[in-house]
Amino acid sequence: MSRSSPRLRKADKRVSQAADLVSARRTSRDWPERYAGRLVYSDVIVIVVTMLAFRFLGLPPESVDVSWPGGFHVPYWFALAVVALVWLAGLSIADTRERHIVGNGILEYRRIVNATIAVFAFCIALAFFLQMQISRGLFLIAMPVGVVALIFTRWLWRQWLREQQRNSKYVHRTIVLGEPVKAGHVINAIRRTHGSGFEIVGVATSGRVEASIHGIPVVGGFTNVTQAMDAADADTIIVAGADDLDPVMTRQLGWDIADRDGNLVVAPALTDVAGPRIHTRPAAGLPLVHVDYPRLEGAKRVAKRTFDLIGASVLIIVLSPIMIATAIAIMVDAPGPVIYRQVRIGRRGREFGMLKFRSMVADADDQLASLLDLQGTSDRPLFKVNDDPRITRVGRFIRKHSLDELPQLFNVFVGRMSLVGPRPQRQAEVALYDAAARRRMMVKPGMSGLWQVSGRSTLSWDDAVRLDLYYVENWSFTQDLQILFRTFRAVLAPGNGAH
Repeated sequence: MSRSSPRLRKADKRVSQAADLVSARRTSRDWPERYAGRLVYSDVIVIVVTMLAFRFLGLPPESVDVSWPGGFHVPYWFALAVVALVWLAGLSIADTRERHIVGNGILEYRRIVNATIAVFAFCIALAFFLQMQISRGLFLIAMPVGVVALIFTRWLWRQWLREQQRNSKYVHRTIVLGEPVKAGHVINAIRRTHGSGFEIVGVATSGRVEASIHGIPVVGGFTNVTQAMDAADADTIIVAGADDLDPVMTRQLGWDIADRDGNLVVAPALTDVAGPRIHTRPAAGLPLVHVDYPRLEGAKRVAKRTFDLIGASVLIIVLSPIMIATAIAIMVDAPGPVIYRQVRIGRRGREFGMLKFRSMVADADDQLASLLDLQGTSDRPLFKVNDDPRITRVGRFIRKHSLDELPQLFNVFVGRMSLVGPRPQRQAEVALYDAAARRRMMVKPGMSGLWQVSGRSTLSWDDAVRLDLYYVENWSFTQDLQILFRTFRAVLAPGNGAH
């Protein structure tokens, strides 16, 4: 047998290395499918455990009587298995593991809830038509517990995914394509949102620009995007928009990216718009984007008020021992009233008295103007006094743990505030609002809000307005629940940025 020449061996080695590189790229690019596959196993485990727990702890009957057709008996374990299979099928039909929604936003959670409700309705309808005697506990206990467990496990998977993405794993290596200003806007938007799943590795733009845009290197122009994509080992192109990029070029770019098993993402000129508000409607061959503007009126407003009323009542009862202990500590620590009432501006500019546990000396308001003048921050809304000398010893503790905010539960109870909403501000701060900031007052102010759970007092005024406007423009009941959950985490976490 003749030995192959060194040249052939080197060629074979290069081919092998190229094949390994292609395989590695595909492995790194198919992470959404692999992540969704893990969710399948997780969902199966949750639903099976839920059904088994109900079977052995709920003590349902041994069999189910089916009166139609003909009448027969079915083992109860078989009925539970059918419900479990229908539940899993419902999660798949509702696209709860769809690659574009898993790991980010609230749409994934919403689809889980909607799928479970649909399965609930289907099983009840089936039991009614077949005249089956199924335990009510299956629908009133097992399924609600199951949906909570599903959402919790999805949340745990998200924490794992965020940790991987912090180490540059499970991300889309992305090139932003567009004019420098538009590309810079997309880069900044992705940077300030943790867990977006995009790692920007380059910018493709036209004209004479610097070597980088916002610290991201320019790797090519409009005519050599795919070459730049290969050189940077990118799998995603985000089109930020450019006058020189015509529809024919964009279509060809899409074909080239598809040949490379990549992703083409078009970033519209809309900002801070949640996914459920966006609807695509093809017309005359154009993918027109329709944007809905939610209105917190009618049934939605009644539902939010009902949730606030029930939630505030429960929290007042549960937290009453803590509030009593806090009141006693304030009275012992420094002279003055226990409750501090401050005039704030609420929905549509109406004034109301916001209640707080007193955390400062009794004459704190008289000292505010001089302190702000010394600090030079009174010309901006959301101004704070750094290292405020007016805060008492007990006040510093209750502020750190947000206990001073608890009396606002009574504001929520009487309807002046909501559990979730933009933070109410003083008249002097509202007077500094611009037209965009005034949209914060379209809804009731809240004890907690999106900017509080995203950084609290460490955020700039511009970031606070942006987050509050996002909440106002994209309100949903699911988002309120998510913010409340994150509020407990922010309050319990040390160094949460409260003043």
